[in-house]
Amino acid sequence: MNAAEVKLALINRIANLKESRLIDEITSFLDFEQDSSIFQLSDEQRERLLKAQNDEILTEDEANNEIEKWLQEK
Repeated sequence: MNAAEVKLALINRIANLKESRLIDEITSFLDFEQDSSIFQLSDEQRERLLKAQNDEILTEDEANNEIEKWLQEK
């Protein structure tokens, strides 16, 4: 199938959907896909990215401990 055929098949399948929840999820996905705004990172996220770029990574145990700590805060 070429791209046009796939699109047409998707349109037909979406047109026949009865569950509004699924339609809402497809809409959310498409809205996200078309969002051209710049994603804003927090200072902590920027710091993590810099560490990853410098091969400063967490061990599995360290990552699990941080996840546990984060879950307890929620």
